[in-house]
Amino acid sequence: MKSIGASVSEVLTQEKKEAEEEVVEEEYYQMENEMIFFLREAPEYQISAVAEWGENSRGDVVVGADTYFRHILTGQRCESVRDCFDGWSEIDEKSTEMWETLCERIENLDNIDEYICDEKSVEL
Repeated sequence: MKSIGASVSEVLTQEKKEAEEEVVEEEYYQMENEMIFFLREAPEYQISAVAEWGENSRGDVVVGADTYFRHILTGQRCESVRDCFDGWSEIDEKSTEMWETLCERIENLDNIDEYICDEKSVEL
């Protein structure tokens, strides 16, 4: 009977070790890229965007990218490029048109997350 008790205990100990190994998560580094979209014909019209993600020591992405824009005045997080203008407007019509053009060009970009993750600036 002693051998039966020993082998049951050994099996439980092995299962416990395996369960503990599964709980250990891979460590990763928090990565960030901040970049600027600007108009080719008027570079002073700029909107900042940020990407944050996690990479392991091998450079594999283990936490997907979270991308967002920064508000023109406050720098606060904005989920869409148009949110960057909440509570703010230009005085003249030409400036308003330029900001609108920049927003439209950003919204029409394919794979915008890739730009935000990989680039420092994008001329539109």
